[in-house]
Amino acid sequence: MRPQLVIVGAGPRGTGLLERIAANAPDLYAGPALDVHLVDPHPPGGGRIWRQKQSPLLWMNSHAEDVTMFTDETVRMDGPVREGPTLHEWAGLDGRTFADRQIQGRYLRWVYERALAELPPGITVHHHARRALRVSGPREGRQQVWLEGRPRPLLADLVVLALGHLDSDLDSGQAELAAYAREHGLVHLPPDFTADSDLSPLKPGEAVLVRGFGLAFVDLMVLLTEGRGGRYEGDAYLPSGREPVLYVGSRRGVPYHSKIGYDWTGDRPPLPRFFGPAEVGELLARPSGFDFRRDVWPLVEKELGFAHYHRLFTAHAGRTAMGWADFEEKYAAAGGPAEIRALVATAVPDPDDRLDLTALDHPLDGVRYASHEEFQEGLRGYVEGDLSRRHDPDHSADLGVFLGLLSVYGQLVRLGDIGPWWHGFFSYLASGPPGPRLRQMLALSRAGLLRFVGADMTVTAEDGVFRAASPTVPGFAVEARALVEARLPEPTVGRARDTLLRELHAEGAAETPEGLLRVDPADGRILDGAGRPHPRRFALGPYTDARTPGAFTRPRTGGPAFRQNDATARAALRFLAELALRAAA
Repeated sequence: MRPQLVIVGAGPRGTGLLERIAANAPDLYAGPALDVHLVDPHPPGGGRIWRQKQSPLLWMNSHAEDVTMFTDETVRMDGPVREGPTLHEWAGLDGRTFADRQIQGRYLRWVYERALAELPPGITVHHHARRALRVSGPREGRQQVWLEGRPRPLLADLVVLALGHLDSDLDSGQAELAAYAREHGLVHLPPDFTADSDLSPLKPGEAVLVRGFGLAFVDLMVLLTEGRGGRYEGDAYLPSGREPVLYVGSRRGVPYHSKIGYDWTGDRPPLPRFFGPAEVGELLARPSGFDFRRDVWPLVEKELGFAHYHRLFTAHAGRTAMGWADFEEKYAAAGGPAEIRALVATAVPDPDDRLDLTALDHPLDGVRYASHEEFQEGLRGYVEGDLSRRHDPDHSADLGVFLGLLSVYGQLVRLGDIGPWWHGFFSYLASGPPGPRLRQMLALSRAGLLRFVGADMTVTAEDGVFRAASPTVPGFAVEARALVEARLPEPTVGRARDTLLRELHAEGAAETPEGLLRVDPADGRILDGAGRPHPRRFALGPYTDARTPGAFTRPRTGGPAFRQNDATARAALRFLAELALRAAA
């Protein structure tokens, strides 16, 4: 009988896995014909999130030259490198363009079709445009993958879950707000992929509270302004009259940092330096385990500082008071944060040139404004300053930190679930919106359609309305009949609406304290409560404890998603090849 491989999810992760199967099969699979079943109700390539049928107003948040689905020599993997075009090379775009998501969807479809064309003869792919409902079957035997609307399951020798971002049930706080909204005729939009949200209940001219200031908010802002007929002329926004008034706040109270708007020149920092495979290996070998803040963060902080100061000293030496070799030696020998701060104070005269990760993470910590209007002006100044710095190569040490963040994330994925803080911090610094989006925020703010609430925003439901406040502006509060939770659902296994994951959870698949699915970091096999890897079930993606930064990889940065895809593809092919040999014996 022909071996059967089922991949649930045909978006970027499933497509990337298929590309790695095509690259590795000539060396690893010499068995009989193989059937690969892709299960996804959405078209292969883009899947749900990157489908071509969505508003052309929605952009990617990466330059077209920074998006690739293909490996290169920087990826540490056992499989062969198969280079291919970046998005800008494939689409003929300027590399600095922020392409819309429809173009990215077409690119992903082309990557999928190229992977199909490169599969060896005998490997056939079948797409099932249905939802997978559950997986059953014994650990040592064939699996059954049950599909919506199909009475018989797909039989699978191996199953790989590449589900991507998932819907989830509300947490207790959100559920209370939703219930209050139903009882009082209010509008509560839960965490969601914004392009899928029904925004029609948000009426023109009404106040809308928005909790979340990241990329989901940017999409919401676009769809409720340009998406409703408004337009920009220079630095001004000309409303259509159909827009609501958005009152936005979050834990930090500020938008994510702008994407950096200049190219790298000169030598890159030699990373990893203080947080690499050896340090990760030592952490994993500790019998008592490790604590992120106590054991991991000091290494991460030193690594990011090294990336920052390497760039500052080598590219902007006139702003330093010490030679790089001398600084590097003392920095490496420094015994802790206090010694590093003392060294930096001596070697870097301008505080603006010093890296302060705590201040970056809490820009409004302790800041108070006398009035709401004063805060609007103050935050516009903050955003203008961020735009200026992020587009000025004189501050290219920031780009050094960006490269450091990518290097660190590549190491952290080996540690499993380290809690939600790091992922949010990384996204805030390294995965923010394009600069033009922040300029649009400023225009909307000046037009009175975007109002900033502040840091540590609280939302309460009382007196028949939602009420938002922040300590940034003591005494100020705003009331509204609509609340939007502008963020993706938390990728927790226990609250996932996806029945397949819920069934796995109920059957004993292990989850981390943060609710992520535990997988073997070596190849992605799903772990049970005893830590045993399932021989026939794998999982890749943001709902696992091996989640990687972002959906796509920047070329020549050794993307960990490529390494994971390659390891899973090779493990699957070896297993299927051995299975075929035993069947033929």
